[in-house]
Amino acid sequence: MIQNSAHTSRPISPHNSTPRRAQPATQATVAVAGGGLAGLAAACALADSGFRVTVFERRPYLGGRASSYHHPGTGEVVDNCQHVLFRSCTNLVKFYERIGVDQEIRWYDQMTFVEPGGRATEMRASPLPAPLHTAPSFLRFPFLTAADKLAIARAMVPLTMTVQKDTGESFEKWLQQHRQTAGAVERFWKPILISALSEDLDRVSISSAAQVVRESMKSPAARLMGVPTIPLTALYNAAGEYIEARGGELQLRRPVETFKAESSRVGLRLGDSEEVFDYLVLALPFEGLDRVLPETPEAAPLRKMLSHFESSPITGIHLWFDRQISGLDHAVLLDRTIQWMFHKSRIQPIRSQSGNGTGTDAGGSYVELVVSSSKSLIEQSRPEIIDLALRELREFFPAAREATLVKSAVIKEIHATYSPRPGIDAYRPASATAWPRVFLAGDWTATGWPATMEGAVRSGYLAAEALTRATGLANTKFIVPDLPARGFMRLFK
Repeated sequence: MIQNSAHTSRPISPHNSTPRRAQPATQATVAVAGGGLAGLAAACALADSGFRVTVFERRPYLGGRASSYHHPGTGEVVDNCQHVLFRSCTNLVKFYERIGVDQEIRWYDQMTFVEPGGRATEMRASPLPAPLHTAPSFLRFPFLTAADKLAIARAMVPLTMTVQKDTGESFEKWLQQHRQTAGAVERFWKPILISALSEDLDRVSISSAAQVVRESMKSPAARLMGVPTIPLTALYNAAGEYIEARGGELQLRRPVETFKAESSRVGLRLGDSEEVFDYLVLALPFEGLDRVLPETPEAAPLRKMLSHFESSPITGIHLWFDRQISGLDHAVLLDRTIQWMFHKSRIQPIRSQSGNGTGTDAGGSYVELVVSSSKSLIEQSRPEIIDLALRELREFFPAAREATLVKSAVIKEIHATYSPRPGIDAYRPASATAWPRVFLAGDWTATGWPATMEGAVRSGYLAAEALTRATGLANTKFIVPDLPARGFMRLFK
């Protein structure tokens, strides 16, 4: 995700991070261009395998699109966008365990839907076998009619029991073909899938939508939602320490400008200097990779693939109030522009960095509101967005009507994710490239997952596996297995 150019940033110290003993390094050196989640996953895996790893990151902190910084207008540490994970994200969970921050994730077994007016409905798992474990909660949803529920159940059968392929048509058209009601689309499919994929349903491929549904239904554990209890960069600073403890190096504020791949080495241009490595992992967003590729014939096919990608934005709205506005930690918000509320002063209790006694220091509420696929907000000004957020928030949480807004911030991530539109999977490249010593990582590569933190970690591990194979370590495996199916879902492969 891209920061607003007006923001200044500095790294945040990690919590409870214990350095590991460095392992002996091989003679092979690896440069990782990009200190986001994909690059850090690749770097940690390679450092564990004895490679001497150097991570180059253009920002002054780690985390990429999942990062935190001191917001100059508020004096607070803010995440550039709220990120969550689910138990089905097996590689991300193991990555957090690897770097020692798994205890900084708070897990929730319920999801609360709130309607305008304040009515809240919880979804919880029942003792029924998957995929029926959420059926009792679903059948009690008061915001869906009987016709809505029947339509959703009808669509769930093919989505959970069969693997849906990308036919080139949108998921919105698929829903029409499966006779979904307007209520089912607006109050079920959109809240779930736009938040998960950060794209409108008329621009989402059938395979991407179906994978989100199938992964969430395969096991009662799959739907457990994890939320970080510390700022995001604190999580990923732990990855930086992990790399350094194994003989690696971090070079912040030092982007790779381009490279020259030769038969026995890869040369990097870094500002007015050059460095040479045995291997290179390009862990950059697709829109940033094109600027790094050399002007050579080998780069042309990859450039052509990149030209098919488009971005989708996410907007995070941060609000500090002088009093508590809700007893919920998080909620899905229905029928309005805002899609999620995260009560950060409850999830991350120690928030204020300014010590000025306002907002959460005085027993107030700090909330982050998230709008995925926020195309309608891109041209709106900060005051316009704050006014919209306050108006809608007061519809959902009556206590907010009496609360005074202490301070606020709006963060627009224009290039938050790649758009998972129909047909894009055909252009997602594998880890290996035309250069035998250069590899790709990023959630937009061919991971089998959409644009998620899980997809980013998988891409880093896939790049690390491809690189180790190139050195002759053919049996090295970093990807961990998917969450196993339970209940009736074991019958459907």
